Amino acid sequence: MKKVLVVDDEKLIVKGIKFSLEQDEMEVSAAYDGEEALELAKNNEYDIILLDVMLPGLSGFDVCQAIREFSDVPIIMLTAKGDDMDKILGLEYGADDYITKPFNILEVKARIKAIIRRNQKKAPESEEVKTIVEGDLTIDMDSRRVAISGDEINLTAKEFKILTLLLLHPNKVYSRDDLLKKIWGSDALGDGRTVDVHVRRLREKIETNPGAPKYIQTKWGVGYYFKK
Repeated sequence: MKKVLVVDDEKLIVKGIKFSLEQDEMEVSAAYDGEEALELAKNNEYDIILLDVMLPGLSGFDVCQAIREFSDVPIIMLTAKGDDMDKILGLEYGADDYITKPFNILEVKARIKAIIRRNQKKAPESEEVKTIVEGDLTIDMDSRRVAISGDEINLTAKEFKILTLLLLHPNKVYSRDDLLKKIWGSDALGDGRTVDVHVRRLREKIETNPGAPKYIQTKWGVGYYFKK
């Protein structure tokens, strides 16, 4: 039984989503504010989280960013606004997908099933190398820790995956579509902008000068690669 966390301060919306998902034999938990959502996410394992942007207390963006510090659980943002800025912000903070209100519950269920299905297809790549040192960058594959000149930095799960994929295949250029498939899954619903946002945030954490990166390079019109 798949476990879903629905986060929205509108109880009627939560009730409707919960009822519909339970018809598909999913186990649904509910939270009505950001603090409650974050607490549930820390103490439970979910297959996916539906997260409203506008919440009392912590916003959905804040909750999403906080969850990404300790979990790679798929997150779909629910927003009442249809402009691109909310979508971009959702991706900035680590969301996997977004749905604009008012939504069709059939679309919500289809998105949930697609994301869960692609996560089930993922197989972890072999990580024979335990520790990687490249310049002032050190990566411990077992503990998933990254340090710059001995100082540990915090990467989200997807940032860590992008970094290790590129680093383990130096000078190989990965297109945005390649990275979407390898990091997000073969039937990922995102677009190239999702990859660009994560690469930019990764550069801000590991590069001395993100505007002139030393490690993660751009092959204009093609994609990204780790410079060896």
